[in-house]
Amino acid sequence: MVLTKLSIVNFKNIADASLDFCAGINCFIGNNGMGKTNLLDAIYYLSFCKSHTNAIDSQNVKHDEGFLMLQGNYIHQQQEEEIYVGLKRGQKKLFKRNKNAYERISDHIGLIPLVLVSPSDAVLIDGGSDERRKFIDGVLSQYDKKYLDCLLKYNHVLQQRNALLKSNAVEETMYEVCEMQMAHFADYIYAQRTQFISQFLPVFQQYYVAIANVNEQVSISYKSHIEDGDLTIQLKQSRAKDTLLGFTTKGIHKDELEFYLGDYLVKRVGSQGQNKTFLVALKLAQFEFLKQVHACNPLLLLDDIFDKLDANRVSKIIQMVSGDNFGQIFITDTNREHLVSILQQLPQENRIFLVNEDGINKE
Repeated sequence: MVLTKLSIVNFKNIADASLDFCAGINCFIGNNGMGKTNLLDAIYYLSFCKSHTNAIDSQNVKHDEGFLMLQGNYIHQQQEEEIYVGLKRGQKKLFKRNKNAYERISDHIGLIPLVLVSPSDAVLIDGGSDERRKFIDGVLSQYDKKYLDCLLKYNHVLQQRNALLKSNAVEETMYEVCEMQMAHFADYIYAQRTQFISQFLPVFQQYYVAIANVNEQVSISYKSHIEDGDLTIQLKQSRAKDTLLGFTTKGIHKDELEFYLGDYLVKRVGSQGQNKTFLVALKLAQFEFLKQVHACNPLLLLDDIFDKLDANRVSKIIQMVSGDNFGQIFITDTNREHLVSILQQLPQENRIFLVNEDGINKE
């Protein structure tokens, strides 16, 4: 998978840009606040149909402008692909593949596999369980259309049940219909999450040890209400409690991933370097997993990842991404000298873009 050209109009702080990329490493260098991360987010948007940093589409339109446009030209399995998104304030966004609009935007997910490593990944350790579920859902949704469909339908039925709870509805049949549907979709979601963790864990552990260069044991534990028995029965038994609370307390929307360093949760015992290593290893393992299921290299976006890592760990990451297992890479950094010194160690073709008040220019 290679992104050959990116066109941007009115996306966040970027008024107008047209950039041609090489198939190797593309670097965006500039001070904070200039738009480096927004460039990566534009690439992310073309893969996931949404911004990584701002879920409200209209807020991604440049201030005082009425619309945004993104277009990416790709080479995927020796075929050219043109992906376009247009959004006018107050209207639904339009996604097109090779000039044909999608009937359902969700049908696009997975076409352009992508992995983003960024400082915001810290929420996977420090944040709530919903952030960790988003991680696993984001991986599975990129290659399992049935999983994404079940997840969307489960969340829709969950909203219906919550609406019944908040309205103090007493019609049992309405609850039963919702709960049967939730249990049906949850069974598939749980099965796929369980299978994914079992396959993903050894890959993740290998990457962590390789980066850390120490024999620290890391693991991931997956917990779900499905393990406690029939979800339909659990939902029925929890109705009275759920009515008082106004929301559903049982189901796969409450699943948890726990990250461990040795016998303890990473968020309790991990240093900054260990946490950063843990997160980078997670994302590189995600890359490896997606590469295998898609039979092609995903795009790899590295946003300011070298901060808080010692020289040895930085060197290990550099060695990994410069290997034959990785394809096109996009990197942001504030330190030009630091990034150039890294590039000099790598065999791939590279291209540097300077991001400042004057715009985005190839060096």
